[in-house]
Amino acid sequence: MKVLMLIDSLVKGGRERRLLELLKSYSQRKDIEVSLVLFANKSRVHYPEVYDLNIPIYYLERKPKKDPRVFYRLYNICKKERPDIIHSWGIMPTIYAIPTVKLLGIKLINACIADAPEDMSLLDKRYFRAGLTFPFSDIIVANSNAGLEAYRVPEKKRSCIHNGFDFNRVKNINDEEKTRQQYQIKPGKLVGMVGAFFDRKDYDTYIKAACKYLEKQNDTTFLAIGDGPNLDHFKSIVPEKFKDKILFLGMVHDVESVVNLLDIGVLATYTEGISNSIMEYMVLGKPVIASDGGGTKELVMDGETGFLVPQKDPDSLFKKLDYLLARPELCVEMGQKGKARIYEHFTIDRMDKEYLNLYEAV
Repeated sequence: MKVLMLIDSLVKGGRERRLLELLKSYSQRKDIEVSLVLFANKSRVHYPEVYDLNIPIYYLERKPKKDPRVFYRLYNICKKERPDIIHSWGIMPTIYAIPTVKLLGIKLINACIADAPEDMSLLDKRYFRAGLTFPFSDIIVANSNAGLEAYRVPEKKRSCIHNGFDFNRVKNINDEEKTRQQYQIKPGKLVGMVGAFFDRKDYDTYIKAACKYLEKQNDTTFLAIGDGPNLDHFKSIVPEKFKDKILFLGMVHDVESVVNLLDIGVLATYTEGISNSIMEYMVLGKPVIASDGGGTKELVMDGETGFLVPQKDPDSLFKKLDYLLARPELCVEMGQKGKARIYEHFTIDRMDKEYLNLYEAV
């Protein structure tokens, strides 16, 4: 079986990491051949280990962004490779694939859904763009059932495959004291939120809850871990008196070592499929406080591995932070239950097998 993967780029991200894990697994098998098309140049590859897999990689950089020549170039690649399946990771890669799959009779697995917006209307541009690709897709796969529901995917075409976590990522955790020194984190309790500073992440709620807690007591440091266009804005809204207690670490390449320091992992968000950040918290034995909605409830067991709180509700987030930080034994208990849940239900092997079964079925 030959599978051609399509994705915009390989920058740091959950979708990109899932694709990479599949490539790692399938490149070692004899019953499946994989190749990769990136709609970008090599500067947009932030996972250099992809070059160690010895698979064909094609770069179809879009200049201008909506370059119509890409359709023809992709067609020629597929005519040469003759894949049985195209697995597209995103709306634009799927749109570029549609003429080719129809002309060459290739099956199309569409993985454009990675979020789960609440109450998305039929006029929402995200729903409209994704919906345009559904009639041409053999299967629409998402990493959460909530995502399939949000985008109203037809029952006969839908498939949910949850993320798998690569446990090798937590085998070489740096020494805690060394990590604290590296990022200038003082001793004491730590709460952290890992997430890019884009509109879909609700850092406003996180920072307000942190300030509310620090007004009450000053024994905890709050970390914001990630980069993005909204970073400077959120730095600017932190009151001067809390700037030494709410730290912005930017892009952290050894994020697992920082997460390992935390007492609690937080994810405040507006829309989420299955969050890689939450999985990182759980596999390292941290209790989770996260915004309810989307696929998060498929991952976090409310009251067992952490707490789910209403979206855009700093007071609720503060109350759960205050409750857990005062109960270190409960933090440990919830963290261990979360770790066990990841090791039982969210493994790479399980994810690989489910995708392979999907390919074979298609």
